[in-house]
Amino acid sequence: MNRTFLAAGIAALAALPAAHTAQAQGDYPSRPVRFIVPFAPGGAGDFVGRIVAVRLGESLGQPVVVDNRPGASGYLGVEQAAAAKPDGYTLLLGNNGAIVISPAIYTTSPVRPTRDLTALGLIVDVPSVLVVHPSLPVKSVRELITLARKQPGKLNFGSPGSASGNRLEMEVFRKSAGIDMTHIPYKGGAGPAVTALVSGETQLMFTTLSSVVPFVKAGRLRALAVTSPARLAVLPDVPTTTELGITELVGGSWQGLFFPKDTPAPIVERMFAAIQKTMSDEDVRKRLAAGGVEVVVSSSPAEFARFVAAETQKWERAVRDSGATAD
Repeated sequence: MNRTFLAAGIAALAALPAAHTAQAQGDYPSRPVRFIVPFAPGGAGDFVGRIVAVRLGESLGQPVVVDNRPGASGYLGVEQAAAAKPDGYTLLLGNNGAIVISPAIYTTSPVRPTRDLTALGLIVDVPSVLVVHPSLPVKSVRELITLARKQPGKLNFGSPGSASGNRLEMEVFRKSAGIDMTHIPYKGGAGPAVTALVSGETQLMFTTLSSVVPFVKAGRLRALAVTSPARLAVLPDVPTTTELGITELVGGSWQGLFFPKDTPAPIVERMFAAIQKTMSDEDVRKRLAAGGVEVVVSSSPAEFARFVAAETQKWERAVRDSGATAD
């Protein structure tokens, strides 16, 4: 009899952690969620993150608190998210630069996003735009190429960092046009790099559209081309890279949400449902569209994981072909 009670007691104790975990997942979320945005305030990531955070918090019933962690083209924030406890209380906003380009540039980092993060879902795509400071005497891409060829190495282009998608876009453009320019990397998101361009510290850059629309509208920057498949309503007079024959540069900077690796499936499902609800909200879509941001939502976390894997292969090839390295 004593052995029977002892065995039953041991079984009950063994079941306690599992029961506690199940209860914790069932109550999720029971406190605020930290939302790592691995870019500086003012850039497209911050713009998207702050709009999404408010509505996502309402969907979850708990605040979603934006935590800007810029550095290494977003990779520092990725590393922090990967190291966080997989309990659903650390969420990461990642884009193609931070998730698939940075690993190809920072090859010594121990963090591999496809291995160390749980993909939740794609949420938006942000077209890029080639902009120049108004003091640069060019009004078209053709004029820019002509000027750059006359002054090899003299023009300076900024970027959010060595491993950013915007830097790689310029490297692809530079190589296809056969021009030589000097790269000036800035820390974090597009905010600091755009600020430097507006002040005349640099002369041109590719950047996410939402980062510069107000400056273009105010005449403080001049837009020469957009990377979207078709012209954009917000800048209808600006030609696409396709129209200009730059077929290597079509598309934008996608952004998606991630958890640390090994986050329990019920929590992943709860967050994904909240993401879908958030991104279908008409006010969220309207506010994002005003900044040139298109809502694009994955059908499932598994689909997004496959998309990220394919993007990783694509951009690894692009980094190799361009010869881009960390500055």
